[in-house]
Formats: sequence, C-alpha cells, structure tokens
Amino acid sequence: MINIQRADTSHINIIIDYQKKMAWQTEELELDDDTLQKGVTAVFNDPTKGQYYVAIHNEEVIGCLLVTPEWSEWRNGTVLWIQSVYVSKDFRKQGVFKQMYNYLKAQVIADEKLMGLRLYVEKTNLPAQKVYEAIGMNGDHYQFFEWMKTF
Repeated sequence: MINIQRADTSHINIIIDYQKKMAWQTEELELDDDTLQKGVTAVFNDPTKGQYYVAIHNEEVIGCLLVTPEWSEWRNGTVLWIQSVYVSKDFRKQGVFKQMYNYLKAQVIADEKLMGLRLYVEKTNLPAQKVYEAIGMNGDHYQFFEWMKTF
C-alpha cells in the first residue's frame, strides 16, 4: 500500500537526497548542497512557493515531487506545475508516479480554482515521457524555453 501525502519538514533530508539523485540521473548535474538545502527549506517556510508531496510505503519515503502554482488569466485560475519528480529505483515501474499524479488530479477536479496540471521533462528522458503519456498527459501544446543565470 502506498500513501500519498503532503510533505512536512521531517521529509526535508530525503527530499534533498532524492533531488540530488534526480539531477544527476537526468542531467548529470551535481547540485550544490547548501543551495539545495536552502531551496528545499524555502518551500516549507513559504507555502506560496509550492508544496512537496511524498509517496510512502511501509513508513519509507519512496517518491517525491514539488508542485508550484501558476496563475492563468486565460482560465481565471491556477495551473499546478509538477516538478522535481523522483521515485526510488526499487519502486520504479510500479505505478508510484501514477498514484501521485492521480492524487493531484483529484485535488484539481475537486477545487474550482484549480485548472489543471503541467510538467516539463528533459527531451532525452524518454522513459519519463512514456510514463506521462501513459497516464493521459500530452506534450502537444507547448515547447519549453528557458534562460538561466549561471554562477
């Protein structure tokens, strides 16, 4: 049995660990420990930045993700962005992300102020893209562009 719930501060260390693993696995990017600690903690200190959710199996956190809000004037409501998805290697291909997604989707359906769910994925992360397509998401509408300040 997997339980999906909003993360609390007791989950900070596992979230940090999973984010480091996710960044390395998807982009071969080594995250700065201090910056990551401050970034994750900032979400818990200021809920307007977003909310972490965790998947728990037998009292072990086996997955996490971050949801951040985006105002949509076209819809006069909030779209939730799913970010920083990580599922422990031992639990992949077992529907963990699907359960997390369905949990969030149920929240969107139940709240008239929430309009939908979005996420972005690395172009080369084909396994993740297949998962997202399998649960009914599509990438037909937008292509993601960015500019990031480098340090």
